[in-house]
Amino acid sequence: MIAKLNGKLDSTGESWAVIDVGGVGYLVFCAGRTLAALPSPGAAISLEIETVVREDQFHLYGFLDAHEREWFRLLRKVQSVGAKMALAILGLLSPEDLSLAIAARDRGALTRVSGVGPKLADRLITELKDKAPVDGMAVAIGGGASGEHGTPTGDAVSALVNLGYRQSEAFGAVAGAARNLGDDASIEALIQAGLKELSA
Repeated sequence: MIAKLNGKLDSTGESWAVIDVGGVGYLVFCAGRTLAALPSPGAAISLEIETVVREDQFHLYGFLDAHEREWFRLLRKVQSVGAKMALAILGLLSPEDLSLAIAARDRGALTRVSGVGPKLADRLITELKDKAPVDGMAVAIGGGASGEHGTPTGDAVSALVNLGYRQSEAFGAVAGAARNLGDDASIEALIQAGLKELSA
């Protein structure tokens, strides 16, 4: 299996890029956000790769980092989400935005993706709420790394976890509170709003 490609960018299209590795061109399918971040043709490039093998095809999917690739793998485990749909989701939502949307149970953010209706959005939230990587969530809601103290959101999440809530639940509640209260909300206000949301 191919897990990584280091080479030169040969060309790109609407949903793909060709990576030249030692004179061999590898066709790699990528999300729109990934393609937009690629350098000009001829420049050096390194992509994390997910190899998908089926009876009638051998496809390579490229990602800027391992975090994005992990999300691709998680999304494909959800019923009705194939590789194309997973790329569409990652094309609109960054891994951090996706973490936050799922933690906050934000169906609206997910249904902005073409092909994702309310039922699929609910399925994504239900199946991924406890599997989603949480290292990007604190960044998305203004904190540092998971469990880091010193920021109102980070401390509020830590307080809710200490009260017995799961980390994903705490992130979701504080994310929703931070959205409603604004960036200047105090720790006390975030905790109170988070508790209110968790008990609703």
